[in-house]
Amino acid sequence: MPITRIYHGDINPSDIARDLIAYYHRGAYQVQQIGRDPQIALQIATRQFQRSGGKTALTITIHRVDDGISVQVGKQAWMGVAASLGETALRAIRNPFSLIGRLDDIAQDIESLQLSEEVWEVIERTLQQHGLGKDLSDRLKRYVCPYCNTANPPGESRCIACGAPLGDIQPIACLNCGFIVSSLDRICPNCQNPLPSGS
Repeated sequence: MPITRIYHGDINPSDIARDLIAYYHRGAYQVQQIGRDPQIALQIATRQFQRSGGKTALTITIHRVDDGISVQVGKQAWMGVAASLGETALRAIRNPFSLIGRLDDIAQDIESLQLSEEVWEVIERTLQQHGLGKDLSDRLKRYVCPYCNTANPPGESRCIACGAPLGDIQPIACLNCGFIVSSLDRICPNCQNPLPSGS
């Protein structure tokens, strides 16, 4: 299942894409970009004639949302990596000394298995450099009075127009994925993680 995270703030999909391309379009990997702002898809894959390790590929989709971006990292194609590790294991059973000749393959396969986590780390670093995170922007923190439809700034306990109590209607962001949820929600509808009580 693809993982989607939402980051709030002033950033374009091309800012994330540029950093991912700079990080991965070298060595064992190549990156292909499809589209431009406001929606970009990247595919990170092992090079076609790579000498060590198995083949893998991962797709990242980045697009603009209200006051931020949504990043989705797809499911990694790892069958080539699994086949390469299987071949190494079979060779080792027959001849343990064959592992010496397969060290490059093993190292590349281990790196490929960690590709998804590493992609998220690169994305998080880029966002930190831009001063962004999963917190809601001030505009998205505003909430509408259910009685008079007036937008109220964060933290107001009573509507600034009619004085009605606002209670628990202020939206919050999931700490795990940045998805906008109601303060009454107990589980994030996007990532299925429990939300802190009293948020």
